[in-house]
Amino acid sequence: MQGLWRGLGLGLGKSKFVEDGEAGLTKKEVRSWRMGKEAYEKKMPHHEGIKQLWESKWKFPCSISVYPFHDGKFEDFEPVFQDLVKRNINDGTSAEYTKAFFPTAASLTSQGDKILTSKPQQASELYLRAACLYRIARFPYISAFPAINDDTKWEAWTLQKAVYVKAAKTWEQPVTEVVIPHTHKSGEDRAEIPAYVRFPKQEGKGKVPAVLLMTGLDGYRPDNTQRSEEFINRGWAAVIVEIPGTADCPADPKDPEGSERLWDSVLGWMEKDGRFDMGKVLVWGLSSGGYHAVRIAHTHKERLKGVIAQGAGVHEFFGKEWIEKADGHEYPFLLSPAMALKHGYSNVEDYKNGVQKKFSLLELGILEKPSTRLLLINGTHDGLMPIEDSILLFDHGTPKEARFFDKALHMGYPMANASVYPWMESVMAS
Repeated sequence: MQGLWRGLGLGLGKSKFVEDGEAGLTKKEVRSWRMGKEAYEKKMPHHEGIKQLWESKWKFPCSISVYPFHDGKFEDFEPVFQDLVKRNINDGTSAEYTKAFFPTAASLTSQGDKILTSKPQQASELYLRAACLYRIARFPYISAFPAINDDTKWEAWTLQKAVYVKAAKTWEQPVTEVVIPHTHKSGEDRAEIPAYVRFPKQEGKGKVPAVLLMTGLDGYRPDNTQRSEEFINRGWAAVIVEIPGTADCPADPKDPEGSERLWDSVLGWMEKDGRFDMGKVLVWGLSSGGYHAVRIAHTHKERLKGVIAQGAGVHEFFGKEWIEKADGHEYPFLLSPAMALKHGYSNVEDYKNGVQKKFSLLELGILEKPSTRLLLINGTHDGLMPIEDSILLFDHGTPKEARFFDKALHMGYPMANASVYPWMESVMAS
């Protein structure tokens, strides 16, 4: 299946992929046609300032407590954004933006502390609301490699983790913070892998299946309450780990093979721990974590039952032209500065000019290898990780599975999970 690709039963409808030059179309024209020329070329209005970000992009998801406002409440955020607009604070990377969320989060934390003993469930809800405020405060990106990139946002990250763990300790099935020895570390990798682990009620009745959740560019360990609930309700353990170049991950972000070393250490720890059924381990990679999910599906084929790569960028995503256009698409702030740091580059120009050859799974030959069962999930109008990167995998290696959502944006939200969980159940049961 070369050149012309048609989605047969994969949710693409009449969508198709044409390689560069085929049928007289360039890759740029194909992308413009797939997303719609206007959407591909246009800078979305939320990039104009904090008022536009709130009113055109974030206000609605906040009102219904969905990403990136899951665990949060509208009443906590609206006054903060009104204050940011009033003070004309438009730079999401600034200390002024970050600190604007601290007073409300601190107040919620204090309220939770006062009722923790008498009303633990209500305290947990207050703590989660505070954690959500700290999440939005630390957007768009944090890293500690080679050094902490932003002291104020790192403070928000530290506070988010602390208050989230307070909430998680009150749950019947709590989240436990585990420090995994990075036994396969090399070069500039650091020695410890922080992870969140959550077990179902079946713990103690034999080994349990597990899902290794690979987080994304801005969503980290404390941002997966609902997913971990879904896992444990199905009798699966959750192991949540950040990906190279983000948050607390110890892997050297500039070394592509740091990914394999990281997962070698995590899977080795799970096996040694003794509570996990290592014959039933699924991986789910979210957004930037989707890249690592596709990678591990090929490099650790024999150790995994199956892999979900949701919103994965593996080749075209690293192209200079795409990087420049994506800065104006649906990410709330500029995407390329965060992605440059995440991949170990000190500036955007070096990232644009060098990242594809260094990190592309096509360039590295990884896509030609056999893989475990691999489900690809995304929206056909994803403006961050191009849908072509998911389609590309069907031309290489082992046959894949997919569900693409017509005209949906990054990761195929909000419809995607309705396809992911049934697939996971079927693979676990096989």
